[in-house]
Amino acid sequence: MELLGIDIGGSGVKGALVDAATGELTTKRYRIATPQPATPKAISNTVVRLVKHFGWKGALGCGFPAAISKGVVRTASNIDDGWLGIEVSDLFSKATGNPTIVLNDADAAGLAEMKFGAGKNRKGIVFIITVGTGIGTAAFSDGCLFPNMELGHLIMNDKIAEHFVSDAVRKKEELSWKKWSKRFNSYLLEIERLFWPDLIIIGGGASKKQEKFFMYLNTDIEIVPAQLLNEAGIIGAALAAKSL
Repeated sequence: MELLGIDIGGSGVKGALVDAATGELTTKRYRIATPQPATPKAISNTVVRLVKHFGWKGALGCGFPAAISKGVVRTASNIDDGWLGIEVSDLFSKATGNPTIVLNDADAAGLAEMKFGAGKNRKGIVFIITVGTGIGTAAFSDGCLFPNMELGHLIMNDKIAEHFVSDAVRKKEELSWKKWSKRFNSYLLEIERLFWPDLIIIGGGASKKQEKFFMYLNTDIEIVPAQLLNEAGIIGAALAAKSL
């Protein structure tokens, strides 16, 4: 069964057709730079461009960088405030002419990793933490998703955590990988203290650079890199579209 998955991020909006049975992309990934400002109209038009690129007719899923409750945007930490209260699933469905489901982007990546990646067949409490423009988190208990766990918004050193430990902050402050890793490890220790997960999967853009910082991480939790890397959000979004 082929479905269209779209991953809406802070720097790019990416999509591909996905074989929902295997998790494999059946087309090349297509990327469009995220418009700035990332208003509802601008993002909606970008999603339409992706749908037209693939000539797609049918159900599609979108990972979106916000908490999504019953199709409604509830947070706007890394997107335009104009999104708050928008029924984004309805907006994209009407714009594209296709039934659309929208979910939190980290939740989408987590669904993919649990089905096809580093979390496959893992029981207990599993966290997926995506490290990129911000910090995204998804939590699973025996394979069941607890949605919208926006734990990138924990407070650390009087700051929102993602404003202290994201990959964007590492680049902006020109931190060495070792120095940034110390910050990131303190964040993982906070997750450990609060939730005691059995496994943490590190995804997002930083997961491609595991050799630069994994050796500095020191927790009592098993920590592994994501296997699906930047394709996870696309794959997970496509999996979510199976429910339509």
